[in-house]
Amino acid sequence: MSYRHSMTCHTEGIRALAPVKWRGLDGLMSVFWDAEGQPGATGYYLSPDPRIVFFFNDVSSQIRMSNVGGGFERHSRPMTRAIYVPAGVPLWTNFTSMHRFSHLDLHVHKDRLLRFLSPSVGLSVAQSALRRPVEIQDVAAIEALAGLLVDEVSTPSKHAVYAESLVGSIVTGLLDIPEHDSEPANGRLTQAQMNKLVSRVDARGDCRLTVAEMAATVGLSESWFAHVFKQTTGKTPLQWQLGKRIDLARKLLLESDASVASIAAQLGFSDQAHLTKAFRQIAGETPAVWRRMQRIR
Repeated sequence: MSYRHSMTCHTEGIRALAPVKWRGLDGLMSVFWDAEGQPGATGYYLSPDPRIVFFFNDVSSQIRMSNVGGGFERHSRPMTRAIYVPAGVPLWTNFTSMHRFSHLDLHVHKDRLLRFLSPSVGLSVAQSALRRPVEIQDVAAIEALAGLLVDEVSTPSKHAVYAESLVGSIVTGLLDIPEHDSEPANGRLTQAQMNKLVSRVDARGDCRLTVAEMAATVGLSESWFAHVFKQTTGKTPLQWQLGKRIDLARKLLLESDASVASIAAQLGFSDQAHLTKAFRQIAGETPAVWRRMQRIR
C-alpha cells in the first residue's frame, strides 16, 4: 500500500532544475530532487514522521542547518551528506552561497520503520534508535544504495519490494542502532549492558544519572529499562544508583577528612541531613558514627 507523507515545508530562493521524481511504496515515499539555492535561500521542514535526506554532492560549505528556531547563527552547523530527522523534529536550512545540488528525500511512516526494525533488534531498541538524530559526512557505505534507489524511483524496472529493500538497507546503514544491545528476550539486562551502565555511572563524580539517561546508555526505552532492571537486580534504577552513591560516600568518609556536609554537596545530596538519612537506611548508621567506628577498627 502506498504512503503519502504529510510535511510542513516553506522555502525561499530554492528552485527545482528538473521535474521532481518520486515513488510511493509500502509506508514510505522516495523523492529525488535536482535543485539550486540562491545566496540567502532558506527552508523550514517539519514532519510527523521520520525523514532521511541524502545529498549526492558535498553541501557542507554552502548549506547550514539548525533544529532551533531563532538565533540561527548561534545554533546552526554545516549540512552533512546524509541526515536522519526523527519524527516531529523541525529543521531550518540556510544557503551561504549559490549552490546546485541533487538529493534524495525518504519519508517513512514511523510504524513502518518499527515493523521493519523490531523483529531484528526488539521494539525498545528500535524506538530508541528512531528518536536519535543522525548526521554523517562519510556516506560511502550507503551512497551506492542511494544511487540504485534513485534509478528505481526515476525509471521503475523491478517489483516494489526491491526499492523497499534498498530503503531498508539505507535506514540500517544510517541509524544509530547498537550492535549488541538488543532488547533482552528474557526480561533481564545482559552482563554487557550492566557493565556499560556501571562504567557510565562510575564516570560521574556524583554517580547521578536520570532513569532516562541510564536507559539510553543501554539502548532501551525508559519504561522497558525500568522493568528489566528490576528483574535483573531486584532494585529500581534509582535504588541501585543510591546504593552506588552511598558506596562512594563510604569511600570518601574513610579516605578523607572531608566533612559530612561537604561530602553531601559533592555527591549531589540536597544537604547533610539528606545524606545522613539515606546513609542510615543503607549502612545502618549515620555517616559520622560509621566513620568513627571504621577508624577505631
